Amino acid sequence: MSRTSNLKNAVLAFLVPLPSILFYLYFLSHFQSNSNPLSPLWSWCFHHPLLLANVFFFFNVNVLFWLIGFIQSSNWMIDLYWTVIPVLLLHYYATHPLAQFDPWRSKIVVVLTWVWSIRLNHSYFRREKWQWGAREDWRFADLRLQYGKHWWWISFFSVYVSQQIFLIGICLPLYVVHSVDKPSSIWDFVAVGICLCGIAIAYFADTQLHHFVTRNTKLKELGKPMVPNLDRGLWRYSRHPNYFGEQLWWWGLGVFAWNLGHGWTFVGPLINSMCLAYVTLLVEQRMLKQEYRAEAYRLYQKTTSMWVPWFRSSAFAVKDKDT
Repeated sequence: MSRTSNLKNAVLAFLVPLPSILFYLYFLSHFQSNSNPLSPLWSWCFHHPLLLANVFFFFNVNVLFWLIGFIQSSNWMIDLYWTVIPVLLLHYYATHPLAQFDPWRSKIVVVLTWVWSIRLNHSYFRREKWQWGAREDWRFADLRLQYGKHWWWISFFSVYVSQQIFLIGICLPLYVVHSVDKPSSIWDFVAVGICLCGIAIAYFADTQLHHFVTRNTKLKELGKPMVPNLDRGLWRYSRHPNYFGEQLWWWGLGVFAWNLGHGWTFVGPLINSMCLAYVTLLVEQRMLKQEYRAEAYRLYQKTTSMWVPWFRSSAFAVKDKDT
């Protein structure tokens, strides 16, 4: 990827959320400075914060991101903005005129969300070798080949509309935190602990995976046999500890909302977990298609927990059972 293309994509990534940001800032300034009755448009924006968030998402992400992806023949931007949109939603919910919240809980959630976002952004750019838009997610690339000439319109729904459902859904606890003013309790500390554990597990898992991939890349360049499987560190106890850590983060946010009387928002992390279960199957199918690691990975599947870290089964016991 050329430096010019990298710079263009970086500038584009910074500019693309501006339509929603500028509209919202104009709404806030109009609301704060105007003592007269609100116009129908501003009144609707005032009374429907959650619907307004969906309108922003539809036009600024679904439509604009889709157009950019269509022009560039790559849907790379939504992958990057998975780590950014929750932060934007967080500050939108916290600054909306109807917002009401416990200041300490809000500050804690803001800090946690920023830490989560920075961690995931770092992992993303480290994986992409610090390039902007060098490639799109391999799952989107596979779907592009699968649907061929119809992908241009199918991608609008499968890549973007679906992401709206997922992201708005799993970020509902951020809305609840800034909609209910209730004193902090012990459950807030429980939620903080779950979120921090999730962030830490995901960080160490992704770092160990990065070192493994980097080492295999060097071995391949030297013409030496690659290591077929990562089964050290956290990966000794879970086949997908990074996914487990990411789920802990979202379920931890759900505890914040549950503590405020909105346990129904657990539907967000539940849907996310179901989607990750499907993604896990796709990843493992991809692993088994690689000849140099297929046999080792099948044994790894039999001896190691899929998500929740747990002690490994004995390889000898597995072989005896199979026999």
